Amino acid sequence: QVRLVESGGGSVQAGGSLRLSCAASGYTNSGNCMGWFRQAPGKEREGVGIIASDGSTSLARSVLGRFTISQDNSKNILYLQMDSLKPEDTAMYYCAASRTYCSGGYNDVLYFDYRGQGTQVTVSS
Repeated sequence: QVRLVESGGGSVQAGGSLRLSCAASGYTNSGNCMGWFRQAPGKEREGVGIIASDGSTSLARSVLGRFTISQDNSKNILYLQMDSLKPEDTAMYYCAASRTYCSGGYNDVLYFDYRGQGTQVTVSS
């Protein structure tokens, strides 16, 4: 059974940084993809970024240059390093994983097969 558990969320001031982690069990990112999406209250889900098993990444334009997605395959952990945070980054952040290789862009994460329970990120101005 696949289980994804996010951690690392919290409250920070604008300009600050957070690093989210997603520990995966029952799943290995081999030949497929993992990623992050977020959802703010009253808004639709928004793809943040994906990373393929070969290390290639795709990030939303709104986070380019500020967020970095990476993975530690030896520990089966996915990361999202978030720098220069803005109030509009406030949302619940979810980790997701696919059963197949993702050939599209970052929005593919919205259709991945598995997802975690989320971790809250709050950025104050």
